[in-house]
Amino acid sequence: MLSKGVRYMLLATFFFSMMNVLVKQVSHIPAVEVILFRSGVSLVMSWVMLKRQNVSVWGTHHGLLITRGVTGAMALILFFITLQNIPLATAVTIQYLSPIFTTILGVFIVKEKVKPWQWVFFLISFSGILVIEGVDARISPLYLALGLGSALFAGIAYNMIRRLNTREHPLVIVFYFPLVALPVTGLYSLFNWVQPVGWDWVMLIAIGVLTQLAQYYMTMSYQSEELSKVANLNYIGIIYALIFGFVFFGELFSVWSYVGMALVLVGVVLNIRYKSRITKQEALATMPSEKINR
Repeated sequence: MLSKGVRYMLLATFFFSMMNVLVKQVSHIPAVEVILFRSGVSLVMSWVMLKRQNVSVWGTHHGLLITRGVTGAMALILFFITLQNIPLATAVTIQYLSPIFTTILGVFIVKEKVKPWQWVFFLISFSGILVIEGVDARISPLYLALGLGSALFAGIAYNMIRRLNTREHPLVIVFYFPLVALPVTGLYSLFNWVQPVGWDWVMLIAIGVLTQLAQYYMTMSYQSEELSKVANLNYIGIIYALIFGFVFFGELFSVWSYVGMALVLVGVVLNIRYKSRITKQEALATMPSEKINR
């Protein structure tokens, strides 16, 4: 029987994967315009949920919240652009580098230390990216750079969330993303509007709803289970991406592309597991001896 935390994470990963499929399905609509619709839905849903809980939508740490909103918006814009222009599984794989950028940037932003073994894991992941780019002609240096930029900005956004920690309500942090993204994407779309037709409207609204559901269930998962038990389940998304990419877009890969993807995931997962083990050891080291012996 799967625990609640595991079930929630599996749901979150599935919803995120379906969102990715829909973003790619509307590739004829600019990525920034897609984010405009996504942000509109997210803003309304977050505002309603905050009001129901009688929480102020504005928060108190405005500088950090705005920085999280700006970097999160940049990460998503770049991710959606790569998602619409390169194979689904490849775009998702590159985005999975964000935990590595989070760790590296954490040295400067939240003053965390990186252990020597973690640099080895980082090297494994980045070698995977080089393999993928080298064997797949569908991935140009431009879109590879945009994908890496997306992971980099996501790393900054995650560090902003870590700095905010428990000082802000989680929904307030979520709320600031669409709050910042809407005016930026709205201004761009004003001059580059592509008129959605027919099912485009349904898919654009569904992208926003699926994203909100995915974020909700991911939050529930982290609240219900130890991080180390559910964090790795997020990488099941690569399996969804490979299946959905083949079913909906007829995407196939060479053996070496699969090797590259595996290297990326191995490096990321090893880093997460190693970091989790170190954190537990440090917690035990600072715990009073009488509590450890109980």
